[in-house]
Amino acid sequence: MNLVSVQDLIPGMRVGVDIYNLHNQLVLPKDTVLTKEIIDKLADYSIRYVRISEEKKQPATGINRSYSQRLKSSRSFQEFKHEFISNVYVIKDEFNDVVTKNMPINVDKLLEKTATVFSKADGTNVFDMLHNMREYDDSTYVHSLNVSLICGVLAKWLNFSKEDTDTLVLAGMLHDIGKLSIPDSIIKKPGKLSKEEYAIIKTHTTKGYDILSTQTLPDAVKYAALMHHERCDGTGYPHRLKYEKIDRFARLVAIADVYDAMTSARVYRGPMSPFSVVETFEKEGLQKYDPEYILVFLEHIVNTYLNNRVLLSDGRKGEVVLINKTALSKPLIQLEDGFLDLAKHKDITIEKII
Repeated sequence: MNLVSVQDLIPGMRVGVDIYNLHNQLVLPKDTVLTKEIIDKLADYSIRYVRISEEKKQPATGINRSYSQRLKSSRSFQEFKHEFISNVYVIKDEFNDVVTKNMPINVDKLLEKTATVFSKADGTNVFDMLHNMREYDDSTYVHSLNVSLICGVLAKWLNFSKEDTDTLVLAGMLHDIGKLSIPDSIIKKPGKLSKEEYAIIKTHTTKGYDILSTQTLPDAVKYAALMHHERCDGTGYPHRLKYEKIDRFARLVAIADVYDAMTSARVYRGPMSPFSVVETFEKEGLQKYDPEYILVFLEHIVNTYLNNRVLLSDGRKGEVVLINKTALSKPLIQLEDGFLDLAKHKDITIEKII
């Protein structure tokens, strides 16, 4: 493996190790085949030298299996899927005991179950795992586990202490428990909710707080149930609180909750592309969400989708090979016949990861 100056890089060379910028953020994953466009962009990240593999790798062709296909056939994904599904049933029983029997929440059990699922995937691969689990029923229990796992990754990115990590993971797990007090006919309605039905849905925040208020839990967990639909600009509910009045753990759960909800299938629509969700966050995130937390989330989340094969809005397929730091939802795509910089083609979007 050779250490090569960026000035001496040649298209066709293959990156030998993961490349990180000065902020320890992934810029290029190992095995990326360099192109003129990628080489030119390395200077933007203050990258001066790159370790290059001696063996060259040809661009991927359509006959190769997609990243998603390779992931689903891996042992790690199969283990993750097994733990995920089995623990959803555990969570369902635990939640129902709390709501219908007013039994105490077994905090240690819930944290242990989440940690078990989390252990089956590298922290940076949790989003890949969850994306490929979207075929499973998106019930309140599945969503709760998803948000809990996303909160665990967020805590890692923010260098939280173990105590704060456990609190955030638990807040993510229990944030929607109030929905168990809402009729299924409303929760699972396939069409648009009426004003009256939407008003009932919105009560899940106060119902959740009421359920958790009698439990021996950190106040932050209770506030997350109450405040995860509040927005920093005061447009949320139930109390239209603004930034300084919203508990910080609730501000984090809000990001994880919206990301999972938008990238999951719903009875009235299919899942949105993660890059479409990132674009939405880019447009409104700094107003509605905690600026510090949303920026950390966006900068890291897009890197988790490097190497994924995607379908573009114009019907073409390609692979995400480089993230544009000034337009996170518009990465550089490697096509079969060249490269496409979505930052220069804003009319083309990523429709889905395939």
